[in-house]
Amino acid sequence: MDHGGHGGHDMPMTPKCKMNMLWNTDIIDSCIVFRSWHISSKTAFVYSCLAIIALGIFYEYLRGLQRKLDYHIALSLSKGKGRGRNNGGGNSGRESPVGSGILEETGLLSGHRLLRSSLTGTPVPPLSRALRATLYGASVFLSFFLMLVFMTYNAYLIASVVIGAALGHYIFGSTMNIDAILSDSSSNKGMACH
Repeated sequence: MDHGGHGGHDMPMTPKCKMNMLWNTDIIDSCIVFRSWHISSKTAFVYSCLAIIALGIFYEYLRGLQRKLDYHIALSLSKGKGRGRNNGGGNSGRESPVGSGILEETGLLSGHRLLRSSLTGTPVPPLSRALRATLYGASVFLSFFLMLVFMTYNAYLIASVVIGAALGHYIFGSTMNIDAILSDSSSNKGMACH
């Protein structure tokens, strides 16, 4: 907008962010989450898409790191318990299929037997809890950040989030726990928020 002939008030126009609440393919003047992440050229837009893809990959890395940390913590806690478990004194006296406690009576509404340890859990040392909480907090932050990118309704940015998630899952999801999947005991969260 050139207002050059209006009394010498030549004020440079600052770039404005386009706010869309509908599906769009805008490139120039798009803002990603922050006003300072303002796209002013096609090159900046390509770099922004690559950064979002990298964030999606990093999110999947964090999820895998959480699973590995939980595995190592569980392994160290199970070694600390030792092999001599007291299997007597319970109502059934039978050891659970996973060998982690005594079976309790049938649940009130479920009709299934519950493990005593599944109700109380095993205490986790403070340092391990702090590590788990830090990774969990980082993954929640990143998932919400990617959700905000998704909420720009920009087709290219949405595609970048999805591509990043897919690449990250391909890179860091090369193995699976077949027993957990077949017994349906794993909590397989998707990228949806947290």
